[in-house]
Amino acid sequence: MKKLIILPFILMAFVMKVQAQDDAIQKFFSKYMEDDRFSRVYISPKMMQMAGGFLKSNSDSDQDAEDLGTLIQKVKGIRILSSEEVDGTSLYKEAMSTLTKNKYEELMDVQDKGSSLKFMVREEGGLVRELLMLSGDKDGEFTLLSMLGAFTYEDLNMLAEKTDIPGMDSYSKGSKSKN
Repeated sequence: MKKLIILPFILMAFVMKVQAQDDAIQKFFSKYMEDDRFSRVYISPKMMQMAGGFLKSNSDSDQDAEDLGTLIQKVKGIRILSSEEVDGTSLYKEAMSTLTKNKYEELMDVQDKGSSLKFMVREEGGLVRELLMLSGDKDGEFTLLSMLGAFTYEDLNMLAEKTDIPGMDSYSKGSKSKN
């Protein structure tokens, strides 16, 4: 009987731990939302669904446009926080310290003359659930990009190649240099 009572509490603790990582990024984002030095962008899942549907319906038998429309509908949200008026290096370090690093796998890490750029993914069930990009430099620039969804790596490569989603140009350069 005691085991049956304890089981729900164990399950709740597990769910709360999984949600804590998403909360860490959301907390970091929220911490600077009202700071006028930052530009903030949030694209909702509904907006991505509408954009993908628009592309698919207007593809006129263009397979690339239809594939891109389907892919865009997989995006469940994009959050971007950026500034050119802050200490980018310390914000980069602060953002990195909020992450549970064992939840993310590093794709690319570039350290060059006072600037840092890192791409990481969080995978679940064989799919990329989040692509995270962090960049900061000593000259005052900082960017955090979090893209949620259910992607394959081929999907991410197509997004980098065929869209103007901020940050994906850096992803594209990095993924091509690995080949």
